[in-house]
Amino acid sequence: ELSEYLTELCQGPGREYFRPNFWPNTPDILTEALQFGGRPMFLSRLVMAATMTANYGIYGPAYEMMEHVAVKHGSEEYLDSEKYQLRYRGFEELDGPNSLRDFIALVNRIRKRNPALQSDWSLRLHPFDNEQIICYSKATANRANVILVVVNLDPNYTQAGMTQLHLEALGVEPHQPFQVHDLLTGAHYIWNGPRNYVELNPHRMPAHVFRVHHHLHTERDFDTFEG
Repeated sequence: ELSEYLTELCQGPGREYFRPNFWPNTPDILTEALQFGGRPMFLSRLVMAATMTANYGIYGPAYEMMEHVAVKHGSEEYLDSEKYQLRYRGFEELDGPNSLRDFIALVNRIRKRNPALQSDWSLRLHPFDNEQIICYSKATANRANVILVVVNLDPNYTQAGMTQLHLEALGVEPHQPFQVHDLLTGAHYIWNGPRNYVELNPHRMPAHVFRVHHHLHTERDFDTFEG
């Protein structure tokens, strides 16, 4: 369902005049997923909203503080909704252990530094052999900046499987090894071909936001190399 909706938004005729704006929450809507999905759900929903479309937003600081309690069972309205009262949140809360402030700032820096994420038309979905994982990419027209995102949709359990990448969308030759750099964690991986293994533990990090590098770095690429 999510894949079909993204295809309609980014490749359908409506893309000529419609600019999607993804919000994982609003002052009026606290989804059931956020009510019960815990921190992994807040992280994954933020990553998807921020990377699937060029425009995104959050209702914060409710999102930053992972507020998740509804006014009653079955409702999507916040308990103590700010629609009906003024609420004060001190800096000690926003800087506390339950705050997503640093993660949100990191995601926003990634968006700013990668022009591929600043447009919608290049979005390409890549098949994955596990329905609990979604995989998609965005790229600039010259493939100078390519971002590949992999997200675990299950907030409770580790999910794993194999990618089935459309290499041409990434600017990668079929038999050319390439490096992916996870901008969320700093990890680097060497991949080869369309099928590559991914495992995501939602309680560690439910998503990868990879920058795809076509050129593999060697020791000669470092300033300290002597030879």
